[in-house]
Amino acid sequence: MKIGFIGLGNVGGKLANSLLRNKFDLTVRDLEKNLTNDFKNRGAKISKTAKELAEQTDLIITCLPSPEACAKVMESPEGVINGLSKNKIWLEMSTTDESEVKRLGKLVVNKKAIPLDGPVSGGCHRAATGNIAIFVGGERNSFEKILPILTIMGRKILHTGELGTASVLKVITNYLASVHLAALGEAWTIAKKSNLDLNKTYKGIAISSGNSFVHETESQVILNGSYNINFTMDLVEKDMTLFNDLSKKLKTPLEISPFVLDIFKDANKKYGSRAWSSMVVKRLEDKFGIDFRTSGFPEELTDNEKKEKGYEI
Repeated sequence: MKIGFIGLGNVGGKLANSLLRNKFDLTVRDLEKNLTNDFKNRGAKISKTAKELAEQTDLIITCLPSPEACAKVMESPEGVINGLSKNKIWLEMSTTDESEVKRLGKLVVNKKAIPLDGPVSGGCHRAATGNIAIFVGGERNSFEKILPILTIMGRKILHTGELGTASVLKVITNYLASVHLAALGEAWTIAKKSNLDLNKTYKGIAISSGNSFVHETESQVILNGSYNINFTMDLVEKDMTLFNDLSKKLKTPLEISPFVLDIFKDANKKYGSRAWSSMVVKRLEDKFGIDFRTSGFPEELTDNEKKEKGYEI
């Protein structure tokens, strides 16, 4: 199966690299020429337009920073839609809005092609090794057709149901991660002001009922001081807004979500949209004149687990 990949950013580039590393027939496209040239130098093909990429491949994957960016790539005159034909598969791996993936999905179906949404979860370090989790919504037969490809990009693969269900689940998981991160800022503040040993505090949280994936990963780069989680402030605000908007659409007013969204909006204003998202905790460091630095933690996360053959859960 010939694969086309559009969007070679922090996550997309790592997913596409797993395909290239495993000798798939890969064609890529990105607005950044240095990214596409790197893939070309390592054996990938490059398309001049998204339409051309769709015409030349069987599976078209998009992994883009926003619903607006994806709509442009899909619907422009030289976009993916105009390059689709019968039985081609579009897999949307961006974190996006359920209603938007369904809207674009109808346009894909009109071309007798098949839409799937397949967002990932687990951090850029796991995207790099192919150990990330992938949620997939859409037609079961098409999911099974591309499952061998999914198991190269990720480890645990979950078919969530109809088109759009994967995007809803992804927004929920990103919301929870954001809440955990905001709460960690307060936890580290109290630990620091109580003069606790921060190395021991990290270990204590990790073995306790207060542990989370966010603590095990993001606390490390917070304690190091690099904050480098390979995920930026604007993306968290986008994801939190998607969750908040979904609650409004469902006429389900929430309590925690709007408050946490305001925290990230404030951090975005203070440190900039391209600051690492874990810098949200710096609001409290700056407010109280403290820092959470301690020795023994990495500047950037790496996945030290061996790549396992992916499988459906």
